[in-house]
Amino acid sequence: MSYKAPVEQIEFILNHVVPYGQVAATEHFSEAGFDTASAILTEAGKLAGNVLAPLNRNGDETPARLENGKLRSSPGFDEGFRAIAEGGWVGLAADPEHGGMGLPQALNMAVAEMMSGACLSLQLNPLLTQGQIEALEHHASDELKSLYLPKLNSGEWSGTMNLTEPGAGSDVGALTTKAERNEDGSYSITGQKIFITWGDSDVTENVCHAVLARLPDGAKGTKGISLFMVPKLIPDENGNPGVANSLKVVSLEEKTGIHGSPTCVMSYEGATGWLIGEEHKGMAAMFTMMNCARLGVGMQGIGVGEAALQQAVAYAQERNQMGPIIRHPDVRRMLATARAEIFAARAIALACATAIDLERATGDADHAARAAFLTPIAKAYGTDTGWRVADTAVQVHGGMGYIEETGVSQYLRDVRITQIYEGTNGIQAMDLVGRKLSDGGEAAARLLDEILDGAKSAQGDHPELANEVWQAAETLREATQTMLERDLPERFAGAVPYLSAFARVLGGYYHLLAARAGGEPQHALARVFIRRVLPRFSTDLDEALAGLEDLTAISDETLAGEVGA
Repeated sequence: MSYKAPVEQIEFILNHVVPYGQVAATEHFSEAGFDTASAILTEAGKLAGNVLAPLNRNGDETPARLENGKLRSSPGFDEGFRAIAEGGWVGLAADPEHGGMGLPQALNMAVAEMMSGACLSLQLNPLLTQGQIEALEHHASDELKSLYLPKLNSGEWSGTMNLTEPGAGSDVGALTTKAERNEDGSYSITGQKIFITWGDSDVTENVCHAVLARLPDGAKGTKGISLFMVPKLIPDENGNPGVANSLKVVSLEEKTGIHGSPTCVMSYEGATGWLIGEEHKGMAAMFTMMNCARLGVGMQGIGVGEAALQQAVAYAQERNQMGPIIRHPDVRRMLATARAEIFAARAIALACATAIDLERATGDADHAARAAFLTPIAKAYGTDTGWRVADTAVQVHGGMGYIEETGVSQYLRDVRITQIYEGTNGIQAMDLVGRKLSDGGEAAARLLDEILDGAKSAQGDHPELANEVWQAAETLREATQTMLERDLPERFAGAVPYLSAFARVLGGYYHLLAARAGGEPQHALARVFIRRVLPRFSTDLDEALAGLEDLTAISDETLAGEVGA
């Protein structure tokens, strides 16, 4: 079936659920009012549905490949990317000083969702480029900005993120890639990186690698790492792609999904690079890039989940087993729960994006804290939801879901990576209970206060739903206080279920707001989430507060399946 971008659903959330109106009311984003936003989303929806979605199966069935060291993209990806670039979609939220459009991240993330639902393998290219743009805007020298940003914003060049090595995954500080200073102010980069998304491309003129490496006097661990711009083709005196740099693609990874996205093993052999930011402070620039990507990855999970759900609904309407199976109670349960979770995940992600926009427009520290707090929740819940919904879509298809001919299993295979990259969801949860609660829980408390106040105000018109949300938020407040009283190892043991509980309470709150603003369809969807999904937060919290003792009591031998005397 064809993919239809969920423009109306996104507009409803922006208009009635998250504070996009506050964003548009700022001087910084005064030209991005609701009419402008609607026009942008409509055009992006057309691009996603008409141009990108038809490429999705091509990417799966005819993957990117290396031929004599040359990257060959999946059929149609070059035309698809050109449509993205020529439409200005890469630089949508970037600084206009260097060719960006300067629009809110809320719109940029909504567009990212639609493009991901249409063709995740291709959308990964602009996602990584946007993250690099963000890092350069905040950390690069004026010279690097003027040279690279216009080309990246226009889509003439693309960007990558080079962190992972065979012996350095989540422990980035264990990297072995080396940097040496050159007399002309440049650096020589030597080492190998793996899992580099779109590490090479034939849809752009040049590929610009942001590479983490350590200088000879760099301290051990993350504190001694620097970040370098290492282009595939070194720009000449006119800023055009010039001679080839000393780097190459060793191989492409054979992956479970996203076959159209070339995931490269990269080798740098004294390649010429230029410092981004300051020496030994590369992680600050890299985290700028990663935080942008983390929210984008959450949107990817939502986008693929939306596409899978659309196909499942269409199949359930057409498949007859004693009548259309969409009338069967269990099938209806699966579809309704999936739709309710997609709405919740989308609202959380767009709430995070509007917080980023409000911080950018006002400089207010509370908005910055909210954006930081919501980022790991948006990433983890968005991608977990995408996986659950894609899995549900396969189940709705029954045996046909396991047959490649239907195409629904591609969504399941493609979306699985989103729970892993840009920091696994376990790492997101540890970030939430660690760094994001290090303010004594102030950011969490402000968010919970908003939920409690909102639920209280809804008790007059939606008493049953409002009371459920209020009680859940109050219970979560108490659990958060308990979490704050524990040391980090105990927090980490319950981090994943704690994040899940927080996401479900947020989802219930946003559904309540939607029910108050919309008609019976939104009220019905809110009932599904608040009655069927929200109650799971309680068992989440039971696990979150279970502590560490039972986990440490189990020996490695027991985990391996050995039975002791």
